[in-house]
Formats: sequence, C-alpha cells, structure tokens
Amino acid sequence: MKSVWKFTLIASLGGFLFGFETAVISGAEQIIQKLWHLSSARHGLTVSISLIGTILGAIVAGQLANRYGRKPILYFVAILYLLSAIGCALASIWEIFLLFRFLGGLAVGISSVVGPVYTSEIAPAKDRGKLTGTFQIMIVTGIFTAYLTNFLFLGLEMDAWRYMLGIMALPALLFFILVRQIPESPRWLSQVGNVKQARESYLLLGERRLDPEIATESEVISSGRVRLFQRRYAKPIVLAILLAFFNQMTGINAILYYAPRIFEMAGFSAELAYLQPIFIGGTNLLFTLVGMSIIDRFGRKKLLLAGAIGMFVFLLLSAYGLRGIHADFLLLYIIGFIAAFALSQGAVIWVFLAEIFPNEVRAQGSSLGSTTHWLFAAIISWLFPIIVEGAALGGFYAFLFYAIMVVLSFIFILFIPETKGRSLEEIK
Repeated sequence: MKSVWKFTLIASLGGFLFGFETAVISGAEQIIQKLWHLSSARHGLTVSISLIGTILGAIVAGQLANRYGRKPILYFVAILYLLSAIGCALASIWEIFLLFRFLGGLAVGISSVVGPVYTSEIAPAKDRGKLTGTFQIMIVTGIFTAYLTNFLFLGLEMDAWRYMLGIMALPALLFFILVRQIPESPRWLSQVGNVKQARESYLLLGERRLDPEIATESEVISSGRVRLFQRRYAKPIVLAILLAFFNQMTGINAILYYAPRIFEMAGFSAELAYLQPIFIGGTNLLFTLVGMSIIDRFGRKKLLLAGAIGMFVFLLLSAYGLRGIHADFLLLYIIGFIAAFALSQGAVIWVFLAEIFPNEVRAQGSSLGSTTHWLFAAIISWLFPIIVEGAALGGFYAFLFYAIMVVLSFIFILFIPETKGRSLEEIK
C-alpha cells in the first residue's frame, strides 16, 4: 500500500501543475491587459486560450493513453508544463504568450484525463476514492500556491506576471524527474495483452497476483480497439457529460480565474483584492482534504447532494453582495461557496470520471468527460469579463445564473449511481 501511495503522489504532481496553471492567470490577467492594451474580447481570449488548449488535450488524451500507455504520456505532460512556464515568462509579444499558454492548457487537458485514470487503475477498491482524489487535492494545492505566489510577486509591478507564470518551471522539472519511478498501469498492460509485464507491475504495487478478470479481459481487448460510442456505454457517457457540464455551470472557474477582479468590483482595494484569493485557495484546499477523507465512507452521491445545497445558498448571497447588498461580507460568501464546492463537486468529479467507465473504454470515457468539463470552462471564462464589463449588474446576473444551474444539478445528482467500495470491474 505504501508503494501505491508513493506512485499516486508522483502521478498527482500533474494535478498540482494543473491547478497552478489554471489559477495563476488570475494574478497576471489585469497586468497583461494593460501591458498589451487588450479589449475585453481579446482579454477574454487571453484568459481562456489555456482552456482551449485544455479542450484539445482532453480530446486526444484517451487515444494517446490507450496507444502509448499512461506513463509515457505523463512524461509528455511534464515537458509541456515546463515549456509553457518558460515560454510565458519570456514572451515579448501577445501572440507568443498565447501560444505558450495554449501549450500549458494542452498539458492540463491531458493530465486531467491520464492522472486520475492511472491512479484509479492502480488503487484497491476500498481506497480508490481517497487515492484518485489525491489528484484533486494536488489541484487545489496548486491553486493555493498560485494565489500565494501571485501575492508575493505583486510588488514587482509590470514585471510581476513574468515571475508569477515562470515559477511553475520548478515543479514541472520535479515532475519530469520523478515520473520515471512509477510503473505502467497493470490494467493497461493487461488490455494490450502484455500479461507478463502487468504481473510485474502488480508486484511493484504490492499485489501478489494478476486479477483473473483482467487477464481474461485482455484476450478480448487486445484483439481490437473498443469503440466508446456504443449503446452499452450510453449510461456512463450521459453521466460523465452531465456531471462535467454541471461542474462548470457552478461558475467555479470564473471565480478562480477572476477572483481579484470580482473583489475589486465589490469595492476592495487592489492589494486586498489580491490577498482575498489566498483565503479562497486555503479554503479550497482545506475542504478538499475533508472531502477526500470522507468520500469512501459517505460515498460520492451524498457529498454531491449536500454540496449543491451549500453552493446554491452562497451563490445567491454572492450575487446580492455584488449588487451592493451586504457587500462587506462578499469574501465570506465566496469562501462558503468554495467550501461547499470543494467538499462535493471538487472532491468527486475526477474520481467519478475515472471509475464510471468499464476498463476497456476508461481512458476514452474519461477523456469525453474531461473534454466536456473544459469546453464549458472555456465558455464561462471567456464570457465572464464581457458580461461584467458590458452591464452595470453583470456580476449579479452571472452569479444568479450559476445558482440556478446548481438547482438543476441537484435534480441530476438524484439519478446517479453510487460507486463507493466497488471494484472497477463491478461498476456497470
């Protein structure tokens, strides 16, 4: 079990970089807008270009992971993160900056699929929620670190954004060095017919024998690539798409990406506007840890339902806070929303996407769910500055919309199956 935790932590470093890459732009976006005199539309593209790369990465991740294996793709992801960090920090023109932000997004999209899939495939059923959820813990740790370094580098003024984005090169290099220590996924090796290496991989994980179900399955799967879009996979496809859709319709990424701007809209000073996200990131980390500690005890469904209630209440309060009603409490309202999200949607989504599909289409199915997630993340993030700058009460209407979508998500969650404590082969 110690080996499983070690390999999980290494693979989850991709999650740390995922979180850092997606949140770090919140500190740099206003500086960059002034530096290159960007319109609201071009500014929205600057923030969301990473998400466009993420969509493409999520689309191809399943195919890449099935063809080349999980471990080589994690190597590739580490290289992309490293190039993105260095390229963004040194960019001299807007177009070059967009290119390297796009590469960072590509890395995020691929790692959002391959990281959780790899961990779910090496984890024992009784601890799969906690182990796969480690990826989400690392994501929020990366987000918190990005907010913290953004605040620390703020004093460098117009050059601050270069340091904010460039420092990601350090964990990216560490990820590249450590990923060579992990074994290939035994389930993938079995699927491609390499039972001998699969058995060796299981031994590295502390397992004494190859699961006979997986060994039998490899005889079928290795004979040809299994198509995801078949009637027998309709249920997990619908569940993955809708969960990923509602995850983004809560507005979580708009809040994470534009946190300083949101607080300035509410009347906070510039320095306080950059300090507040640190509290958001800390809350996100704390309640994700709580969620991960109880996900295998209470299950995925109960966390999602409880979290939806909390998110609805705090989104409504935040909407009216942006309208000027008790605006002094906006930080508390948003922290409440983040806590409810982290405990539920944040803790569950990557676990659920990595376990709901059968072995033979897990990477493809997780790729589909992740693509849906990032497609709507890009739409929400691109539209947010246009909405808030185009209307006096744009922030109010945006948060009100998010609250309505949470109500719809609650109804959807009532119909999803519980997956806790079941092996990947048992989940249908």
